[in-house]
Amino acid sequence: MTKVLIVVGERPQQKSVLVEALRRFREQGAAVGIVGDFDPDELGLEPGLAEVRALPVEPADPRLRRRLARVPEPSRALWLRVWAETWVRRRLRAADVLVALDPTAVHAVWELAQRQPRADACNGIGAAGRLVQARQEGTHRVARTSVRLSARTGIVVRGARRTAVTGARQSLEVALAPAVLRSRAGGRLWRAAVAAPGLPERVRAALAYRVHLGSVQAGRPGLAAATTAAATGRIAGGKGRADLLTREATAELDLGHVPVCLTTAVAAELALADQFLARQPARAAKSLYKALRLLFHRVPHFDQLSSPLAEQPVEFLAPLLASATARAATTPRGRRTPPATPPADRPLRLLIMTNGSAHFLQEIKQRYAETPGVELRYLHLADDPVAAPLTHQPAGIVEHLVAGQSEYGNRVEEWLRPHLDWADTLFVDWCVAAAAMTTLVDPGDTRIVMRLHSFEAFSYWPHLIDFSRVDDLVFVSDHLRDFTREVVPALTGDRAPALHVVSNAMDLRRFERAKDPAARFTLGLIGTSAVAKDPRWAIEVLRLLRADDERYRLVLVGGGLDVEASASVRRYQAALSADLAEFEPTGAITRIGHVDDVPEVLSGIGVILSSSVRESFHCALVEGAASGAVPVVRDWPFFAGRPTGAHTLFPADWVVGTPAQAAERIRAVTASEAVWRSEGAAAAEHVTKTWDWSVVQHDFDELFLPGRRH
Repeated sequence: MTKVLIVVGERPQQKSVLVEALRRFREQGAAVGIVGDFDPDELGLEPGLAEVRALPVEPADPRLRRRLARVPEPSRALWLRVWAETWVRRRLRAADVLVALDPTAVHAVWELAQRQPRADACNGIGAAGRLVQARQEGTHRVARTSVRLSARTGIVVRGARRTAVTGARQSLEVALAPAVLRSRAGGRLWRAAVAAPGLPERVRAALAYRVHLGSVQAGRPGLAAATTAAATGRIAGGKGRADLLTREATAELDLGHVPVCLTTAVAAELALADQFLARQPARAAKSLYKALRLLFHRVPHFDQLSSPLAEQPVEFLAPLLASATARAATTPRGRRTPPATPPADRPLRLLIMTNGSAHFLQEIKQRYAETPGVELRYLHLADDPVAAPLTHQPAGIVEHLVAGQSEYGNRVEEWLRPHLDWADTLFVDWCVAAAAMTTLVDPGDTRIVMRLHSFEAFSYWPHLIDFSRVDDLVFVSDHLRDFTREVVPALTGDRAPALHVVSNAMDLRRFERAKDPAARFTLGLIGTSAVAKDPRWAIEVLRLLRADDERYRLVLVGGGLDVEASASVRRYQAALSADLAEFEPTGAITRIGHVDDVPEVLSGIGVILSSSVRESFHCALVEGAASGAVPVVRDWPFFAGRPTGAHTLFPADWVVGTPAQAAERIRAVTASEAVWRSEGAAAAEHVTKTWDWSVVQHDFDELFLPGRRH
């Protein structure tokens, strides 16, 4: 005899259909039990059709009443009331078929199915009738995993469709609870549900989005990727696929996660761009810009301790490099005339321009303002009433590159042309908006020199710069040059600019101050405003040192993290706050915020740390070494496995791989005051002879004034 258990969450709307089905069940030798929220008298069932159990409106158990008071979802509340019934648990042990009569009952039946795995579960009285008939005819297969999965998929697909159509979102919330998604059965159920045939595309996309996001929040990114792949395989239109994938990726970024389908979403958006390229280039440009913003969002590259671009650059950039629209945007346009020979009958006109931080330009501006034979102009675009608004329109840059012309490009030409006509050499610091705007315009015979810092290599800006119009590109280190050349194809080939490595301009002599003996046990980390600085690594070094010697302490210099930037920054800040709470009360860690007189702060620091995961050069470390502090440099993970990195920029004994190795080096160099002062003096001598402005300025002279004697 087949035993059927039906759960009812809402008042039955078609009682005649239910009664007719129950009669067929009786004829087929099935025993039926019905439990739920209804008045048995309203059904008017004839004797012998079913055993009915109506749930009490007010449960007798006070604990259940308190629990129900905290549960707003009707479907979840129904499940709690159903499971509280001894009658239900007894019937479940012998049940062969479990039936959800309405969407509100879906969750309860799903829960019951987990407790009786040999039973089939379905949604709707029609599906139940087919299962009972199959059992009577002997054609029913034993309910193994695949059969149970199929049955449960029926629950969710039909329940989800009704939920989406009728707006009964609360039932769906419970079915998408983390506990459900973490279970193997729940994951398989939803993966099959989003790919079920017959779902309207709007419903499929909405359901897939909810499952994807819920899976990520439940800690199952693999399930998120699988359900998305299953859903997009059933979505016919390229726009529908791109919209779903982009929405999912954006939601994950809002959660502070690197999206599991990031490159898939980018590829879908770029495929859409390619469809529009020939007929509607402006529309193609919009999709390209959308894809670039996803691919180079701050969360994957700046708010984590790793970056997919650094770990797998070829795979990460593959969708961009394969896109016809991206190729159209990065096609070299070159210049009509080569740069002119520097004038011999008048001063060289040098224009320095930036729309980034001017911190690295102070010594450069001062030198060439005072150099005979040079006429200097300086322009910060934020101070230019015409240029400033243009720097905030990257979409305009993308449209111009794709279409080959635009009103935006005309405005840039009108603003920039007078500057190009005046300058013999234009030096653009930071390869961001100012650099991209510059190469929208043919520079004529003006020589174009640009400098790229670490930040830009992990952004979309280098991909919007026409480097065929740039004569010289400057980096501050070999490893930054090598990495950028790997991730920006335009920096290789016949039309690429000349690449130079010239260190930052730093006046290191001003850091030479006497150190107090107490500084010997004081570690310093200057710059803590970015996750990439990873101050927690420095704190771990301190923790290891203080396990043996509590004289060691750590000074953190600089502003804190911007917790409004992303959820991933907030998570890092929460962990950092816990570390600080461990040490600050005892005075082992001191935070002093932003300071103007860095040399004075360094006079009290005996060991200078670089705990970063990536750096282009790390001026603060070199300045600390110039003060006589002993340098301890983490082998920056973004570059550690490459031919060039911290291990080639600095002396080998400065660089360590782990906090334990850092602690070992610190113990050795602070073993005595004599050793500590000797190591500090050697470090100061090395950095001053190698990177002081008195040395580096000659490299800039060769860059800006080649062939002249200085």
